[in-house]
Amino acid sequence: MSNFAISPTLNKNKVFILHRSEIEKRLDPDYYHLERRFEIDRLKKSKHLLKSLKSTASFPKIILSENPDNLPYIGLEDIESNTGAYFNNSEKENFGTALHFKAGNVLFPKLRPYLNKVHLAEFDGICSTEFVILDSNKVSPKFLSAFLRSSIVVNQTKHMMSGNTLPRLQTDDIENILVPIADEATQNKVVSIMESALEQKRQNEAAIEKLLASIDDYLLKELGITLPTPPENILKNRIFTSQLSELSGNRFDPRYYQNYFIQFYKNLNKKYSTKKLKEIAEYIGSGSTPTAGGDAYTDEADGVPFIRITNLKNNTVDLTDVLFIKREIHETSLKRTQLKSGELLLSMAGTIGLTVIVPDFICEANINQALARIVLRNGYNNFYIKELLNSKVGKTQTDRLSRPAVQANINFDEIGSLLIPIPPFDKQQEIAKHITAIRKQAQQLKDKTKEELKKASEEIEKILL
Repeated sequence: MSNFAISPTLNKNKVFILHRSEIEKRLDPDYYHLERRFEIDRLKKSKHLLKSLKSTASFPKIILSENPDNLPYIGLEDIESNTGAYFNNSEKENFGTALHFKAGNVLFPKLRPYLNKVHLAEFDGICSTEFVILDSNKVSPKFLSAFLRSSIVVNQTKHMMSGNTLPRLQTDDIENILVPIADEATQNKVVSIMESALEQKRQNEAAIEKLLASIDDYLLKELGITLPTPPENILKNRIFTSQLSELSGNRFDPRYYQNYFIQFYKNLNKKYSTKKLKEIAEYIGSGSTPTAGGDAYTDEADGVPFIRITNLKNNTVDLTDVLFIKREIHETSLKRTQLKSGELLLSMAGTIGLTVIVPDFICEANINQALARIVLRNGYNNFYIKELLNSKVGKTQTDRLSRPAVQANINFDEIGSLLIPIPPFDKQQEIAKHITAIRKQAQQLKDKTKEELKKASEEIEKILL
């Protein structure tokens, strides 16, 4: 082996040499990536006793096919990356199978571990089978969850996945992750550092929420719009009459004709005239989802980003968990929904009406059938229109138009019918500039939070390594 050498011109993160004695149970090169081996070597050189995860915690696996106790459900989409915070995004009334967990258990994801969604349960519930349940018995659950979220582990597991479209970890690989069995004082110090960073995160998020909430108040004031007072949810307010002429050729569902919505439209154009979205757009259309089977999908090196609703995050397009479709599909069957920077994307299902601008860093991409691509005519500020659609003005309209179903949705005609107050172009720019400044301030707080979490993680690594 000593006779072999790697050319210094090659990327050592992609091309490396192994001794035969170093090869374990798997032959795929990424499993032996230098980054993974580096983290394992650092752990082995630390002062702490190391035990496999299966020796540190038990793996309870209580599988349920129904939820008789109406326990809360946790899916991967409910857990925030890098912090493990829980957000109730799932409404799972029906599921095939789920795992039962208890407060104090650690939920460790098998699917896409690089998203780092390790969660410490604060209540009893059920969760997706894409989690492994851990019941720690050698270290505190808080310490274990903090360690499993650290880059020490993420830099290992991201090289241990199998599968392309849905890369995941095998249970035996999870069981053999090495865990430092630190003394109680060290565990408490690690937990204290992480909890302090998470508390600062909560404070920053409260400030961010206040900033973003001010956008609606500002926009309504500038447009001279007063929202009607929501009616009390009593029987008297749920029973009303409508003229037959109002129903003719229109929808028949009662909610559509609620007095609140009728009054909202009366208040909409008191200061500025309104236009339908289809009147100010050159194009409104959606893509389609390639047929199942995987033939349409490929990896990042050969493919084109395929944007879904889940990629609309943080007021932009987030490519962290994006799929890729083959270039020939992008250039043929989905040619009409090839994206360009500056265009609008609006969600037609799920969180209806959520709108973002295609950012400059996306040179090419495509969309599925749940997103509408909107190309505005000249003379309209795309940032103003985006903020208007995301405001209470836009949300009230999409809320009225949405049809109750397994997943609420709206169609192209309904999107085109959205009424947009149109102030002079200079005023549109002024509004867009002011709101952009608010969002920038909020983003600075988000960046500060991210940096504080990174510092906490680095401090924890120094303690453990």
